[in-house]
Amino acid sequence: MTFEPIWGAIIAWYLFLAGLGGGAFVTSAFLGWKHPEAVKMRKIGHVIAPVVVIVGLVLLMFDAEGGLHNPLRFALLLTNFGSVMTWGVVFLAGFTVVALVVVLLDFLKRPVPVWLDIVGVVFALCVAMYTGALLGVCKTFPLWNNALLPILFLVSAMSAGMASVLLVSIVRHADEFNRVGVLKKFHFCLPIIELVLVASLLFVTSSNSTAGWNSVVSLVAGEFAPWFWVGLVLIGLVLPTVLETWLLFFSPREFEESRKAHWISFGSDVGVLVGGFLLRYLVVVAALPVTMVVPML
Repeated sequence: MTFEPIWGAIIAWYLFLAGLGGGAFVTSAFLGWKHPEAVKMRKIGHVIAPVVVIVGLVLLMFDAEGGLHNPLRFALLLTNFGSVMTWGVVFLAGFTVVALVVVLLDFLKRPVPVWLDIVGVVFALCVAMYTGALLGVCKTFPLWNNALLPILFLVSAMSAGMASVLLVSIVRHADEFNRVGVLKKFHFCLPIIELVLVASLLFVTSSNSTAGWNSVVSLVAGEFAPWFWVGLVLIGLVLPTVLETWLLFFSPREFEESRKAHWISFGSDVGVLVGGFLLRYLVVVAALPVTMVVPML
């Protein structure tokens, strides 16, 4: 008997947007710590965070089997604190409330208290890691039931969140974008770490079962190989790393602050976002279950 996955592209969007929102909030907190002068960029992250998470939750409600027809199913999640899904609801609800309060404070032109920033960062990190732990609940899928997946999704979420804030800042606040060198260098490191984690995840998965091996083969040499190599690895990880290496370490300072360089960074950040979604989509659709043979009675 084989258990087939019931999740698809909409769930991948939910996982991506939830992680992106957490990453955007952490980016704003990082800017407040390292680049307090980047006030407008911080506000961009504050707006992105709750908006994308709410959109992701709406998609989840539409995709959940019977979710809109029987809303009480969602309420029942709050009664089982031994469930990863229950904790996910808690993390998402707490994060959304904090993120909306921060947006309101920005609108009222009042400073965000440090303690509220810290609470928001904790919830954001929990949301980002939860998106990986949620898949791990399905223990019959080796690609999902892997301790590296929450870590990979966390790193990817931080990278996507930073990319979203930087991308919007290039268009709206180029002057601040030019001054956030520490954030850019930190963001530069994340696709490299992500690439190592992806390779590690595939190696571990391929060696633990036949289903794991087949899942990895479908990614690297099967039907999903073009999306994996071109979309995730090349566009999402390698190309952004190459472009940012050149811009940050080898291009003249004058060129780095030019409009042409801004558009190169814009393309790099778009690639990171594309890779962030494809990572989750491929992990969801390529996972194959362990086949269980039920003896005939």
